[in-house]
Amino acid sequence: MARARRARLPASGPPGDERTVELARRLATLLGELGLSEIEIESAEVRVRVQRAAAPVLAPPATLPPAAPDERPLVTDLVSPTLVTVEAPMVGTFYRASSPTADPYVQEGDAVKEGQVVCIIEAMKLMNEIESKVGGQIARILVENGQAVEYGQPLFLIDPQS
Repeated sequence: MARARRARLPASGPPGDERTVELARRLATLLGELGLSEIEIESAEVRVRVQRAAAPVLAPPATLPPAAPDERPLVTDLVSPTLVTVEAPMVGTFYRASSPTADPYVQEGDAVKEGQVVCIIEAMKLMNEIESKVGGQIARILVENGQAVEYGQPLFLIDPQS
């Protein structure tokens, strides 16, 4: 499967601006033409990430409808470049808490300190604590509890100005 490609573009205006929406549409078209699963572009003012919706994993193959040739990608986020991304340092399973009955390490809106544990990634039966690389406020949690994650996949967005 093709991997995402990154590119720098001139500033395209604030999120929600017509140029940003047009850029997202052009990226969606490019995504299909190049056979990519996702594409991300960042400028000084905005970051646009477009990715294809994944097919359900648990459904038996016989019950899945055939994929449409012009499958519509999703615009998954328009993010301020001031936010800091905490990425997965390894492949594994993402957990928000130390056990199924424990409270999550962090919630959206929580203040965090640099070095504070924000989640666990289980890899090869080992639980690896993932720490915040900056202090600030959790702006978004990008991964669901129990979801498989890949190396470099964004997990959290932290606003360091909070």
